[in-house]
Amino acid sequence: MKSSLVILYHREPYDEVVENGKVHYRPKKSPNGIVPTLKSFFAGVNQGTWIAWKQVNAKQQSNFEQRIVVEGEGNYNVRRIPLKAEQVKHFYHITSKEAIWPILHSFPYHFTYETSDWENFHTINRLFAEAACDEAADDALIWVHDYNLWLAPYYIRQMKPKAKIAFFHHTPFPSVDIFNILPWREEIVDSLLSCDIVGFHIPRYSENFVNVARSLRKVEIVKKEPVPDHITPVGTALAEPEMTTQLRYKGQLVNIDALPVGANPQQVLSMLHQPETQKRLAEIRKSFEGRKLIISAGRVDYVKGTREKLEAYGRLLERRPDLHGKINMVVTSAAAAAGMRVYKNAQTQIEQLAGKINGRFAKFDWLPIMLFTQPVPLSDLVCYYKAADICWTTPLRDGLNLVAKEYIIAHEGQDGALILSEFVGAAVELPEAILTNPYSIDRMDEAIDRALAMPAEEQKEQMAKMYETVTHYDVQYWADHLLELFERIKSGEAVQKKEALPV
Repeated sequence: MKSSLVILYHREPYDEVVENGKVHYRPKKSPNGIVPTLKSFFAGVNQGTWIAWKQVNAKQQSNFEQRIVVEGEGNYNVRRIPLKAEQVKHFYHITSKEAIWPILHSFPYHFTYETSDWENFHTINRLFAEAACDEAADDALIWVHDYNLWLAPYYIRQMKPKAKIAFFHHTPFPSVDIFNILPWREEIVDSLLSCDIVGFHIPRYSENFVNVARSLRKVEIVKKEPVPDHITPVGTALAEPEMTTQLRYKGQLVNIDALPVGANPQQVLSMLHQPETQKRLAEIRKSFEGRKLIISAGRVDYVKGTREKLEAYGRLLERRPDLHGKINMVVTSAAAAAGMRVYKNAQTQIEQLAGKINGRFAKFDWLPIMLFTQPVPLSDLVCYYKAADICWTTPLRDGLNLVAKEYIIAHEGQDGALILSEFVGAAVELPEAILTNPYSIDRMDEAIDRALAMPAEEQKEQMAKMYETVTHYDVQYWADHLLELFERIKSGEAVQKKEALPV
């Protein structure tokens, strides 16, 4: 039976468990992130397919099972693309992370071209597209996710000209002068212009895409609209007052959408209120009793601004000796997977800087920084969110940043202080946060001082407003919005011919 919904995403939506020598495919034990939300879209279809890649060796390839079913989730199959280790290395670790990632996040001096294998990138995107077309019914919606699969829409359109193709960009989309550094810019833009829908987190990213398209191709602007009601239109670094919502190129009408992915309040609150979580929370609170606690959660990546944050914390301890022994900073900075050489220097810097600060200021009964370089279980992380007086999340650039939203949810609108970078997508949804410029020493120092001094009444006022935002515009709101848009595309409502605006 062909599928009416096909989702292309690099991550597999299951845990692979071996019991008594037999492999079982089961729902993930820790279903945080976007995966459970994407799986929820299959609820409304008779049959769906999820397409992901799977690294295999020569022995595994000989009896590789392409299509599997996740136990207890029978209305969709998983179609797996078998890739050799060398293919994965060049596709994901080098081309994606060393060439494309720095451009997406506006760090062109990290851009690496010489070692990039663009032909391999083409090959893997084509394999995804072929699998999608093989699985999809004639009237299916094929939904492609993120920059790793930039080229898949082009191949799908060639093989299935009448397909409905949607694309969602989970990372930032940079300004035209940065994006156009990519030598493959025309191929990427042509592929995205093959879609019926191209979605982004915020209007700034969608407008950046429109400007790139206009710089490279003779596109026609069909429709512009004000930004969604809960998006800040002016006054911060990523604000946009209006956005293009439709383009036309070579007869293809491209609907442009911008809505941030929401957090999952039910999951966070359910986990927080479980007896074992409450017990762990009590242990954490006791260990930091009498001290201010700052949480900084993320992973090793130069775009996350962890070095700049640690430097600001060091300056705080230097100018505020009254805080010695009265404050702690918990930093989760999970190390990248083996083979991700681009992050090796970033990890070394973080570890050395944390060690330097601890070495300078620590006492026998006080360690200023607790650094975790291994992944922290979500249940523990939720406890740290709840226990922390301050969440300090100041990436130099980030597509969205769910950490900020999860911290707000954990505090249920009662207390806490959020320091948030202006350069993350979530900043245009959360103007009540302490917004700061992580590139500025003065702004970072002012932000942590303000957070530490914020009265309880002001904390409650600001957090209550943000709690209302993140619980209303949650991940289900995002999913419902996209389902409505998909239905409009299928019915033809969103492809009515409209008078073009001058380009």
